[in-house]
Amino acid sequence: QVQVVESGGGLVQAGGSRRLSCIASGDNFCISAMKWYRQAPGKEREWVGGAFTDGNTDVGDSVKGRFFISRDNAKNTAYLQMNNLKPEDTAVYYCNVEDCWNRERDYWGQGTQVTVSS
Repeated sequence: QVQVVESGGGLVQAGGSRRLSCIASGDNFCISAMKWYRQAPGKEREWVGGAFTDGNTDVGDSVKGRFFISRDNAKNTAYLQMNNLKPEDTAVYYCNVEDCWNRERDYWGQGTQVTVSS
């Protein structure tokens, strides 16, 4: 079993920056992709971006150029650096971690709220 914990959310003014962290932990585990999603009130969950085991990262079109993802494999940690935040970025941000031993298994964190004020 893998535990996933996000942190770093909070209230930020439009134009500001915030960095979220996602830490995976557990006993005898192996993770592959670490991904970020977000869900705003009344909307479906949206893929934000991901960091993959080959070192590549990718982000969705709605945040490209503003959000950046990085990963520290030694710490089983992924980061979401969010710059030039907009009110429409307000959402609960979730981290999703894939099990490298079982591609059909993944783990979700509890989410962290980011609120961008105008």
